[in-house]
Amino acid sequence: MNTDASTTPRALATEAVHAGREDLAALGVHSVPLDLSTTYPSYDSRAEAARIDAFATTGARPEGPPVYARLDNPTTARFEDGLARLEGAESAVAFASGMAALSAVLLARASAGLRHVVAVRPLYGCSDHLLNAGLLGTEVTFVEPDGIADAIRPDTGLVMVETPANPTLAEVDIRAVARSCGQVPLLVDNTFATPVLQRPLEQGAAIVLHSATKYLGGHGDVLGGVVACDEEFARTLRQVRFATGGVLHPLAGYLLLRGLSTLPVRMRAQSATAAELARRLAADPRIARVHYPKLGGAMVAFEVYGDPHAVIAGVRLITPAVSLGSVDSLIQHPASISHRIVAEGDRRSAGVGDRLLRMSAGLEDVEDLWRDLCEALSAAGAARPVSLPASASVPRPAHGRDAGARPQRSAAR
Repeated sequence: MNTDASTTPRALATEAVHAGREDLAALGVHSVPLDLSTTYPSYDSRAEAARIDAFATTGARPEGPPVYARLDNPTTARFEDGLARLEGAESAVAFASGMAALSAVLLARASAGLRHVVAVRPLYGCSDHLLNAGLLGTEVTFVEPDGIADAIRPDTGLVMVETPANPTLAEVDIRAVARSCGQVPLLVDNTFATPVLQRPLEQGAAIVLHSATKYLGGHGDVLGGVVACDEEFARTLRQVRFATGGVLHPLAGYLLLRGLSTLPVRMRAQSATAAELARRLAADPRIARVHYPKLGGAMVAFEVYGDPHAVIAGVRLITPAVSLGSVDSLIQHPASISHRIVAEGDRRSAGVGDRLLRMSAGLEDVEDLWRDLCEALSAAGAARPVSLPASASVPRPAHGRDAGARPQRSAAR
């Protein structure tokens, strides 16, 4: 499929609606076709052999009709083209989940003999575990952002950061980190910000990772992951995907492309709600600390004086569930769920304390959400300060948009 962008620059909101769909009128349809085929007929086996040889050699998308669903799919390709355009990338490669996407990146770098990774905590708990457990033969060195350059070795194949980070919403300076990387590619997990709030490739990153399950899909009904990068690295990723089988289902590709069309308006509305909740929480005597990024976004994290588990049990409108980015608001206790797989000491040193809660603001009315939060906080018996774990003993932030924007590294880590 060829979906070359117009030579006239277009706003992100316009790209979100039209990227990956430019050929629909010529096809005589208005909605994106959904191709569920697993295989495709061909009466010219010599030509098929040549196309498979070409893919095995270069990793480029096969010319002409598809061969087999594990190699390529027209519907998934539309989503890849759309996301690449939004991130300002040459290419994008979609996978069955965000973790499948990260695994493919690590395998691609390892195939070149570069198994060492330098990473900054916090990361999503499963990303941390995948790196730290050596399940793919990787070795990781965790550092502060200013220690990246010193940690790079001859076999370092990747530097990885997540900003804003899961779950503390800590931010790193992508440009500064990119400079520290030298010739080593920088991977930025952009799941929380999305291309609506930041485009890491424009700031020096080489690879952008998304758990597409979150904001790109936006409705809590699809699993997926995607990597935006240059075409050279995309070709290697396609070969890894073909070999390992972590392909995105066409229906998921269809839903994710549909999600991109409303991504800008959803992110802006949900971010406004999260910012207002962060402002109110910062003024609430039941809250020890609020984390909300200077960049903005639809995530807010906060540390309570009372029992965080009682808050989880006390919400009625907000859904107590893992994940984020849906149109409905979700809340979870990272130390119990999303980051449980990370060793307790590593969790605490990264700022993931036992009283930290992470909330994903949805599209509900902010007054209804605030009422639900207030009732849950009251039910948790969090009306007066009690002693906090050392990792969470930090002063309450000032009021306003930047209230508790990001913890200082010396306190959070």
